[in-house]
Amino acid sequence: MRLLLVEDDLKIAFFITNGLNEAGFAVDHAKDGEDGLYMALHEPYDAAIIDCMLPKMDGLTLISKLRQQRINTPVIILSARRSVEDRVKGLESGSDDYLTKPFAFSELLARVYALIRRATGAKETTRLEVGDLSLDLIKKEVVRGGKKIELQPREFSLLEYLMRNAGRVVSKTMIMEHVWNYDFVPMTNVVESRICILREKIDKDFDLKLIHTIRGAGYVLRDHS
Repeated sequence: MRLLLVEDDLKIAFFITNGLNEAGFAVDHAKDGEDGLYMALHEPYDAAIIDCMLPKMDGLTLISKLRQQRINTPVIILSARRSVEDRVKGLESGSDDYLTKPFAFSELLARVYALIRRATGAKETTRLEVGDLSLDLIKKEVVRGGKKIELQPREFSLLEYLMRNAGRVVSKTMIMEHVWNYDFVPMTNVVESRICILREKIDKDFDLKLIHTIRGAGYVLRDHS
């Protein structure tokens, strides 16, 4: 999953980015409202976290401009303002949630998950399942056929993306956009190599293979041949 963070406080941005990376998200960071608007208009994001007070363009204006352009990326506002009036203004600007500073990272993470679930129409669950393969989003555990499978964070994120799109072909470009960071400079075979590792861990010991290559199109995870 790929997130946009628009935050001018570098310490807070570093704290949030590190935490989200550890949770398996790819995070793009913008330091002011204008850059945040440009990135949100030109790149696909599963959700955005936007500070209210930003240089060049404030967060509420940024969100309003996104909604005017029919960009429906789910948005969480971060703000030091705690009054009911401020929260109402934030929600009226087109945001989906409002979190006041200081905050616990665990709460921010839970809200991000909730926003993505609502936006994708996914059931309110912390577990993804395809056939005998299950992925626990909270415990970061993967199990297939009763066997626990150890994955590195990026492998976990890749599998999560494939499972969320089970039955649908996803291209290498789509995978890069949602699993790797905006400023990541990829090697030509980075997606292929990670898919290869996933196959070794997910499919090797099982007769039914879940991860399939669609020549010229990308990859698909499905529980049938």
